[in-house]
Amino acid sequence: MITDVIQNAHLYEGLNERFKRAFTYLNETDFSAMEMGKHEIEGDNIFAIVNEFETKDKHECEAEAHKKHIDIQYLVKGTEMFGYAPLTTQKPVTDYDEANDVAIYKEAVSYLKLEAGMFIIFYPTDLHQPEVREFEPVLVKKVVVKIKI
Repeated sequence: MITDVIQNAHLYEGLNERFKRAFTYLNETDFSAMEMGKHEIEGDNIFAIVNEFETKDKHECEAEAHKKHIDIQYLVKGTEMFGYAPLTTQKPVTDYDEANDVAIYKEAVSYLKLEAGMFIIFYPTDLHQPEVREFEPVLVKKVVVKIKI
């Protein structure tokens, strides 16, 4: 897991050949009027999901992990808490959903706060619990860039 502000994205472009294209997309796209949903960047190899939601109590949110994608989650608007734990020997509570590339876990996680202009990168070795509120529910606009491994 990596977190930083979008102004420092250049520091992470060398981690994976597709990171540079993903961060260029995040830096050059005006998300203020973009439609919600999936947007192709490089076919199935890199795509973005634009979403707007209200944050929820941590007990209403699930920890998840992916096998086929790395997530770059970028906050356009709002504040969101993210639960995180390294994925080691934990067992999912649901079978892995190959079509949606997700397995759900009920594990203890630690929380960190992201604000607009920040991003967080989750690898398949990272459990993550998104959409968590800090205090009161907050409207968040977020872009999740999925990078195929």
